[in-house]
Amino acid sequence: MPPYAFFDNRIIPLSEAKIGIMTHALHYGTACFDGIRGNWNEEERQIYLFRAGAHYERLHRSCRIMKMDIPYTVDELCRLTVEVVEKSGYQEDVYVRPLAYKSSQTIGVRLHDLEDSFLAFVTPFGPYLDMEKGARCGVSTWRRVNDNMIPARAKITGLYANSALAKTEAWENGFDEAILLTQEGHVSEGSGENIFILLQDKLITPPPSDNILVGITRDTIIQLAREEMGVETIERQVDRSELYIAEECFLTGTAAHLTPVVEVDHRKVGSGGVGEFTRELQSIYLEVVRGKRAKYLDWCLPVYSTVAQRAGG
Repeated sequence: MPPYAFFDNRIIPLSEAKIGIMTHALHYGTACFDGIRGNWNEEERQIYLFRAGAHYERLHRSCRIMKMDIPYTVDELCRLTVEVVEKSGYQEDVYVRPLAYKSSQTIGVRLHDLEDSFLAFVTPFGPYLDMEKGARCGVSTWRRVNDNMIPARAKITGLYANSALAKTEAWENGFDEAILLTQEGHVSEGSGENIFILLQDKLITPPPSDNILVGITRDTIIQLAREEMGVETIERQVDRSELYIAEECFLTGTAAHLTPVVEVDHRKVGSGGVGEFTRELQSIYLEVVRGKRAKYLDWCLPVYSTVAQRAGG
């Protein structure tokens, strides 16, 4: 069964979804995207799309910044996403990529007087980073873009050149992931993840004012830490040196889920292994995203409506 995409206002095989080489977004980064995890529950033979509505609300906000219109409501986007994933028939973890983009076939830097289009596709997607052993991170020489340069609170494709530079620098230096600082030298986020530290038994994360993407997984973790573990999260500026003295550290994101950080700049975080707090919170989170905690089922949008459909019949 081939994977499918929503493209040109219809659902078609992914292999048939093509854009022209003059597409404005390809040349100037004039597109907004999001990412939605579909988490496979083996016992129920079900894929749960995690917080799909929240992702599409954020996509609409990103589009307002980039002067784009999506001709679909959040509910309509959720429904068509379910249809695309269901039709593709996967029985494993997947990733949905919705993209709103300037689709005019023209050359010239601008946002005005251009056509807007929307597409979405699904692909299998396993672990992004090692969630069991944890990630080794390096602080990047590349600084996080400022909101007055490219708005950091929006998922604008052109902005991710910044992340790509940092990620590859980290990889070439022997690390798994990069941590970017603000222009003022405060911790911002990873190349595609928010960051948390546990310091003196306090859970701390950088605030939106430090040019982070306000992550949906970040919000999920803040809620789970409070409601399931009784720990409030403090949003404040974090200095680079605090990464070195933290008892625990972890990254959060749609791709990364909750990934422990075991080393920063060749310095062990805590004992150099996955901390107890991080491991417990990760366990809770993974149960939630797979629809295994009834309290949070409102966050989980099921894809397959019948046993026959789940089996691909």
